Amino acid sequence: MKVFAMTKQPKLIFAGVVVMALTLLAWTAISPTAAVGVADDSEAKLRLKAMTDYLAAQKAISFDYDSDLEVVTKDQQKLSLLASGTVSLNRPDKIRATRSGGFADVETVFDGKTLTVLGRNKNVYTQVETPGSLDHIVKDLHNKFDRPLPAADLFRTDAYDGLMAEVIDVKDLGSGVIGGTECDYFAFRTKEVDLQIWIAQGSVPYPCRYVIATKGVTNDPQYTIQFRNWKAGGDVAAVDFDFKAPEGARKIGLDELKTTKNMGELPSNYIQGGK
Repeated sequence: MKVFAMTKQPKLIFAGVVVMALTLLAWTAISPTAAVGVADDSEAKLRLKAMTDYLAAQKAISFDYDSDLEVVTKDQQKLSLLASGTVSLNRPDKIRATRSGGFADVETVFDGKTLTVLGRNKNVYTQVETPGSLDHIVKDLHNKFDRPLPAADLFRTDAYDGLMAEVIDVKDLGSGVIGGTECDYFAFRTKEVDLQIWIAQGSVPYPCRYVIATKGVTNDPQYTIQFRNWKAGGDVAAVDFDFKAPEGARKIGLDELKTTKNMGELPSNYIQGGK
């Protein structure tokens, strides 16, 4: 890996950014309106419950997303692995999701009976018969196949109970703006995970941004997903949930899928401990 020397001009720019950040932090510390969090956490819980109830009630949902998986190398360099994709789901048992990044291009399709995972960059796919609901396939993708769907825990019918399980601290952090949408901003903590979520204000409380930071794991990895082009109900375009293999695609077994490089969230050199 090449390391480029920083010229004088970027050094000055960086120094200016640091000064501005420190000034803002100092102002925040003395500002009488800068108190973070609200003693009464009931509003945060009510808003989260309203969001999960809204999501669970939607028969059809589609959105685009951008994700950022933050990792730290063995020499303590913090890096962001970026990806984008789409998700379309129809309750009770259909989903199509894509994820495209710098090292992988993956599509996941579930038609209520068969789960298909396609590696477009490898032109290989695997199929598993695992009939059930969306809740069922979300759990299987995470636990059995190590191919979790983006922000899948938000879309389970028991999402609120799952998110609030073992929560020991709740903060209402006021409002923020994500992609031009004003949101309510909340933070939840458990002993193992810190969660942040921005929920659109108004009568359609959909998630705009979701951050999961894992504690107690080496270098505390963090995953961020930001939602775009949110649609629900009759606004969702018709989606074909039948899988059609691309020309020349090779079908592989599940065991081979698990060992195929660059089909998961992390590129193979990170999994193998590379930098």
